[in-house]
Amino acid sequence: MGRLAQAAVDTLGWTGSVLPPVKLLGRQIIATAELVPDAHAERLVFGSGPVVDRAEISTWVWPEMDGRVPPPAARITGILAPARHWRSALTAAVPFARFANAAIMVPRNVAVAPEFAETCLIRARQFGIGVLSADGEDIRVEMDGHGFDDAPPMEHTAISRWVNEIVYEQLLAAEAPTPSRS
Repeated sequence: MGRLAQAAVDTLGWTGSVLPPVKLLGRQIIATAELVPDAHAERLVFGSGPVVDRAEISTWVWPEMDGRVPPPAARITGILAPARHWRSALTAAVPFARFANAAIMVPRNVAVAPEFAETCLIRARQFGIGVLSADGEDIRVEMDGHGFDDAPPMEHTAISRWVNEIVYEQLLAAEAPTPSRS
């Protein structure tokens, strides 16, 4: 899945590290992200690592917390939702399309079904989600998403901040893995 996800990200033109699959909001996704150097440096200085407690993060969007919470230190460049059926893939991708580029990837045999063109592509277009199909290592773009050119909207929600913190934690683990004990 790693090579296929990397090929999909390359096809979509997303930048950053392709992170391992993770289950968020009950959906299996693969995130692509980059560290935000200034925010990461600030968090290092203040000893503020990733915070993954949803209850704590839910308070970060309160008006009285403005200027008191750590800045987002990861920039999510894309969320890929691979699945064997387009309905499962869309169900996984849609919640993330509000604050990040999103795409689904399904097997090629799913993408050639009449129902796929009649239903999936229309729904994906409604949400601005890219659609890819894969046959082995061969990836084909069925529909480009209408994603964000530069960055997602600046309004942070409790969910978008929580997802950002999970991705930040994954990004740190991927870019600076802890040394193994011998």
